[in-house]
Amino acid sequence: MSSAYLLVSHGSRDPRPEVAMQELARLVCEKLEKNHNQANSEHLVGIAALEMSQKPLHQQIKEFAKTAFGVDNVSENRNQLKILPLFLLPGVHVMTDIPGEVALAQEAIGEDMTIELQPYLGSHPDLKKLLFKQVAKIEAQAWILLSHGSRRPDSQKPVEATAASLGAVVAYWSVPGSLELRVKELVAAGYREIAILPYFLFAGGITDAIAASIEKLKLQFSAVNFHLAEPLGASAELADLIWDLINK
Repeated sequence: MSSAYLLVSHGSRDPRPEVAMQELARLVCEKLEKNHNQANSEHLVGIAALEMSQKPLHQQIKEFAKTAFGVDNVSENRNQLKILPLFLLPGVHVMTDIPGEVALAQEAIGEDMTIELQPYLGSHPDLKKLLFKQVAKIEAQAWILLSHGSRRPDSQKPVEATAASLGAVVAYWSVPGSLELRVKELVAAGYREIAILPYFLFAGGITDAIAASIEKLKLQFSAVNFHLAEPLGASAELADLIWDLINK
């Protein structure tokens, strides 16, 4: 059985996340070549976006399958396409939207190829190790793990557990529990060196907005030193986690 891999992100109008996704795909290609002696693997690892794309995800999946395997319909039980959601929280996109799009793609392609939806990136236990590396680069009295957040019930629990393992408190960008609120709480508790770790994959419009928000906080709390860490970014270590998940 031949396999191909599609890395699915949220999508963005900012070009930087797509560049980072392309770099991740390249790194996963390298692992495919190394572990399976698969030459010319660039057509077997692709990227797609759930939103901000000209085509719906199920259409992107179908077109990638054609590119990866070379034909519209393949011999029965020979080809397999694995979809890896590059999301950090089990929100609506991970639990509802992507499975729905995968089901539409499978229906369109038929039974000649199997499409498997792999665990989302944020479920990998070793993701914490990458976050620890970010934390180790900055000395601070208190840390805030800043997540996008989700309105889906219970979807915040994984990020809260991650924050606890880092010795950090959680703030959310899009739901209650804002960065400003957490900063006020830490300042009231006497902290004057506060670091913020954006729990995002790549630099983009949101991380720019976070940086701008921190500049405002510096004016509001002039006695506090703020430190802003980098998002995870495309790296060989992140590609290792992706490779692990797509082989589960």
